[in-house]
Amino acid sequence: MNSKRFAIELEEEVDGRWIAEVLALPGVLAYGATRAEALGRVEALALRVLADRIEQGESIPELDALFVAA
Repeated sequence: MNSKRFAIELEEEVDGRWIAEVLALPGVLAYGATRAEALGRVEALALRVLADRIEQGESIPELDALFVAA
């Protein structure tokens, strides 16, 4: 299976918090006290956003190869 991956940008803020952003999904960003926490939160948010888009009937080309109707 050839699947596209969503790039996540991580950066430590001046106050020590981490911010993570899914570059291909505008507005999908999350903060965490640690790098791992920010990463987990942004991944969960990205999945919720993608699920919402699917429910609304939007096309998500990046997921086209993920599911195959039998």
